[in-house]
Amino acid sequence: MSTVARVKAAILDDYQNVALNMADWSPLNGRVDITVFNDHVGDVEKLIDRLRPFNVLCVMRERTPLTRDIIERLPHLKLIASTGPANASIDLDAAAAHNIQVVHTGYSSTPTIEFTWALLLAMVRNIPLENQSLRQGDWQVSLGEELAGKTLGLLGLGRVGSAVGAIGRAFRMNVVAWSQNLTLERAQENGVQLVSKDELFSTADYLSIHVRLSSRTHCLVGETELARMKPTSRLINTSRGPIVDETALLKALTSGQIAGAAVDVYDVEPLGNPHPLRELPNVLATPHLGYVSKELYRTFYGDTVQNLVRWLDETATTSEG
Repeated sequence: MSTVARVKAAILDDYQNVALNMADWSPLNGRVDITVFNDHVGDVEKLIDRLRPFNVLCVMRERTPLTRDIIERLPHLKLIASTGPANASIDLDAAAAHNIQVVHTGYSSTPTIEFTWALLLAMVRNIPLENQSLRQGDWQVSLGEELAGKTLGLLGLGRVGSAVGAIGRAFRMNVVAWSQNLTLERAQENGVQLVSKDELFSTADYLSIHVRLSSRTHCLVGETELARMKPTSRLINTSRGPIVDETALLKALTSGQIAGAAVDVYDVEPLGNPHPLRELPNVLATPHLGYVSKELYRTFYGDTVQNLVRWLDETATTSEG
């Protein structure tokens, strides 16, 4: 690039068309031509055709994975500006091999913590069903459940899981937890009972997932684990879709092995249409809203602007040198 004025940047997967309103992009005026894409392109060839002209890609979390195949076929790409502190869907080795810088932003777990409880409460009190009933002119059609005295099982007790557990204790729930790395000391520090994996699934009335997706946690919740759950129990997943074996989950939901599930994350996003998780009556499904808040978007896009300004200044300095 001979001048920074010729930099072309793409903002990907701005589903709500809010990116340009969530930050002050004026520091980039005259230096960057910004194109915003509100739709998602899953087809690799179409995606490469779309992205080929750009020097900078601003990606929202893992909405559009940037694999080696994609990166190697984007000859003008110089910077990937990702939201969040890390992005497992970007092939960092491929980016480094092609001298493409990858930068990240700040993050807050608060919206995901709060949203987990929004899902759980909406599910146990049948709020979507009752709201639909009311809109159709009907009145009470179901019985909800109380949380006090019930067991909240946490698969993972990190930043999100520990906060979800603290709220569970405020509801006077019995909170238990297990993960592959969880220690007795950490459980005690958070006022949570450490249990075995088998006990977690067999005793939880509500089982909420809060582990990172990795090779160790892929399909960590499968047919065996779901079979241990009580027929009155419910699953909540606001972490990552592939942590739960989708086929096993659908089987458990349709057979009555578990009472229901609240699901915000999926193996493939956006979720296919049609898809059973969109239709099952015992599923509360949402379109990956856990982190989607005005406050966090302001952090994401505000930091992205700063990252672009910093990169442009560094590029200009290098060119002058």
